[in-house]
Amino acid sequence: MSATTLRSLLASLAVLLLGRMDRLADACSCSPVHPQQAFCNADVVIRAKAVSAKEVDSGNDIYGNPIKHIQYEIKQIKMFKGPDQDIEFIYTAPSSAVCGVTLDVGGKKEYLIAGKFEGNGKMHITLCDFIVPWDSLSATQKKSLNQRYQMGCECKISRCPSIPCYVSAQDECLWTDWVTEKNINGRQAKHYACIKRSDGSCAWYRGVAPPKQEFLDIEDP
Repeated sequence: MSATTLRSLLASLAVLLLGRMDRLADACSCSPVHPQQAFCNADVVIRAKAVSAKEVDSGNDIYGNPIKHIQYEIKQIKMFKGPDQDIEFIYTAPSSAVCGVTLDVGGKKEYLIAGKFEGNGKMHITLCDFIVPWDSLSATQKKSLNQRYQMGCECKISRCPSIPCYVSAQDECLWTDWVTEKNINGRQAKHYACIKRSDGSCAWYRGVAPPKQEFLDIEDP
């Protein structure tokens, strides 16, 4: 193989590697969060159906290129957190590579959707937000949307990446689903909320009834 051919092959390989690195850099990456955290971090949390979708222009970037978004027209069923007005439109990036969300349209599939409020009946969502089919939620999760998650917004939920892990403050709950079940949608995500107690500490609470102000056990009797 000649030196010229070798240099040409190396140059082609470098271009391919750079292209691959660019695609990886553009990929969407999100840190897992407990559903309660997602609720507390969101401006808006609603139960809704997507009626239609279309691509729209949303201004230009710093280079003058048009910014595209997908606009979903939705039918709001219930608002659990948000402004004193219904959400009519949801906006998201056009592909999952840039954290865009794909919703089934036609008004048949119901979702729980958490995201950022943008005013005038509009909200914005990404793959890092908590967006799941309504039917996939547990009974406890559905009940917690009405009151319990909000009661725990002053608590901190820390994900345990490996055993052992420890709480660093009294207002902290350890989320251990990943290390115990290798699944972020495990028992704590589906059945527990981290609630502040009367002494200022936080603890996991399980049950569908509203917790008493001073609870000692983590489970309903």
